[in-house]
Amino acid sequence: MLLPEDAGGDVMESNETTEYDVFSVVARDHATRPRNIGPLAVYNGHYRLTGPCGDTMEFWVNVQDNKVTDASFVTDGCDSSLACGSMATVLAKGVSIEQVIATKPQDILTALAGLPEELEHCAFLANDTLRKACENYIKNAPPEPQPKAEDDGLTQTLAKIKNKIAVFSGKGGVGKSTVAVNLATALALAGHRVGLLDTDIHGPSIPTMLGCEGYPLEADSDGLLPAEVGGLKVMSLGFLLHSPDDAVIWRGPRKMAVIKQFLQDVAWGELDYLIIDSPPGTGDEPLSVCQLIGAMDGAVIVTTPQKVAAVDVRKSISFCRQLQVPVLGIVENMSGYVCPKCGDISHILPAGGGAKIAADMNVPLLGSIPMDPQIAFAGDSGTPYLQQFAESQTAQLMRDLIAPLMENPEND
Repeated sequence: MLLPEDAGGDVMESNETTEYDVFSVVARDHATRPRNIGPLAVYNGHYRLTGPCGDTMEFWVNVQDNKVTDASFVTDGCDSSLACGSMATVLAKGVSIEQVIATKPQDILTALAGLPEELEHCAFLANDTLRKACENYIKNAPPEPQPKAEDDGLTQTLAKIKNKIAVFSGKGGVGKSTVAVNLATALALAGHRVGLLDTDIHGPSIPTMLGCEGYPLEADSDGLLPAEVGGLKVMSLGFLLHSPDDAVIWRGPRKMAVIKQFLQDVAWGELDYLIIDSPPGTGDEPLSVCQLIGAMDGAVIVTTPQKVAAVDVRKSISFCRQLQVPVLGIVENMSGYVCPKCGDISHILPAGGGAKIAADMNVPLLGSIPMDPQIAFAGDSGTPYLQQFAESQTAQLMRDLIAPLMENPEND
């Protein structure tokens, strides 16, 4: 075990003093009197990690009602490791597990009033180890309780939908909504009963892309009636805004409430597929969708080829794995530019990012979609690309990458 022999109780005196003259007062205090040191007697999340510098950290967390009620650590590292580990546990206590996972090394450094640049790697090690301890809790957490009586309506609605597929992206601007619209359209053109739910609360773009902005929603005894466009049943918060210029300024609980209403109180009827367009990232909306639906049939994750998008896609894959959502595959969008005159494809962005992620993360690569000017035209004109340019080479590429999603026997 990494705990020094002379440590006792909740704090420990460190014998190393060579670094103290470059520490802030706060950092020196946490290095000489580290809080929450030593293993917890009761814990449900744990991880041990050795960093590139050779220092090892070990964290324990106890999570109750989705909050970290207690956290502790040990390390065989230097004074800066002690300071960073101590501050990481202090920041974690009493905070939701999602917030702890979202904590960044800079948060630890800021709370310590900074460390010399050559020692900042200790904050990264502490942050990574604590995050992985929380992820260990999520992985081993007991299953959620069965829906309560008041959720029977949601259960009954979802029971009528054979396949629930979310479209995620780690980063905005990668064409996620374009993929969602054309995925839903391809399934409808193949003869399936398809719904399309837009859960992008702050930037609902599905009504624009389907040409149904300002659609007057109505209700009957079965609930709120979705818009019916091109063989799709569609619901979006965009239908409820007085003006497309209105800004939706909501916090998490309200967003989850409206997503639940869109799932439970909309008269979707019998569907073969419900395609769910989620906003980028791993925040409130994607989490709400996964928690409300419970057993998602899978997720399609959209990226562009360059590294800055690919890095964030890895987070989306990790998000799915933590929530036990199968990753059906990656779609690499904007993979080359289609010349409108000759039809040749030129690679403006670095090629192969989607394939590399798929290989590294052991998930399927569904295919690549080039940057075709007609795709943007279709989105702006309100008619799905697969309907408007069905005979094009790009349309065939779209159909090819969607085909594996229809091979599941459940889809028959």
